[in-house]
Amino acid sequence: MESILQFTNKGIYCPEGKFYIDPWRPVKKALITHAHADHSRSGHQHYLAHHHSENIMRQRLGDDIQIETTEYGKSININGVKASFHPAGHIPGSAQIRLEFKGRIAVVSGDYKLEDDGLSTAFEPVKCHEFVTETTFGLPIYQWKPQVEIFNEINKWWKQNKENEKTSVIFAYALGKAQRIMKNVDSEIGKIYTHGAVENATEALRRTGLQLPETLKITNEIPKKDYQGNLVIATPASIGTAWMKKLAPYSTGIASGWMMLRGTRRRKAADRGFVLSDHADWNGLLEAVKLSEAETVYSTHGYSNAFTKYLQEQGLNAISLDTQFEGESLDSEL
Repeated sequence: MESILQFTNKGIYCPEGKFYIDPWRPVKKALITHAHADHSRSGHQHYLAHHHSENIMRQRLGDDIQIETTEYGKSININGVKASFHPAGHIPGSAQIRLEFKGRIAVVSGDYKLEDDGLSTAFEPVKCHEFVTETTFGLPIYQWKPQVEIFNEINKWWKQNKENEKTSVIFAYALGKAQRIMKNVDSEIGKIYTHGAVENATEALRRTGLQLPETLKITNEIPKKDYQGNLVIATPASIGTAWMKKLAPYSTGIASGWMMLRGTRRRKAADRGFVLSDHADWNGLLEAVKLSEAETVYSTHGYSNAFTKYLQEQGLNAISLDTQFEGESLDSEL
């Protein structure tokens, strides 16, 4: 059967529907899986995304962008192609985009994770003939602990720092990871302060109706002593900058799937590394592929070649794609 999708130098294209999904070059119509910068780029004439993505996209791409929003499970006819958005569990508003044309179904998953994080709408498998999957952590070494264990580690670290009259500074993506942390830590331990970029993303999500705990934006007017014993959620770009001086004395931690690797924490000069990712681990990727029941699997960013080879060894028709998606990066402000 002929594919619904084409993989072009502008991005993933649906020729029958005349639209792209998460294109990296300007196009007329773009369906967006989620609001992270590598999937939601500027320059498109018209955007279609889940309504939880709208405020973030306007904040980052300009309030004047032409954007239409939709809900999970709602079917939209685009030039004869039936399109619908389904929960990806990656960050609030993240979606797997399902396309159906003449009985043929393709799903472009964007970024996703199978564990319910208590913040994003939980991942829902979608059966299809063609499945486009990320492979950010597509090696067997990447296997996550349940998040409750990770947040127990973070809470213990925070409590210990409070006893030592230190500020706990945890570095995380401004969109998604930061809100996941504030939603799941024990706020009874102390107050939660945020870097300006984190607070901006948090406020944008609050305006969509998401319930998030109280946070305090860090300003020059706040006395240094107020931070001691409390938690600060900052962006990775803050590591080692003069901005950190106002938080001293402090202990630092990084929340990322890359903390699974030895040496990563030392390279970033953090005191602690917490293995917390908004992407599926090895087992999650394999489970998503299995649940999709797809006959053809396309692997994008990350360890796509290794993951594709493994699927081929299991007898699946698997193909590795070259895209401009980035996945999870310690140096990114996604």
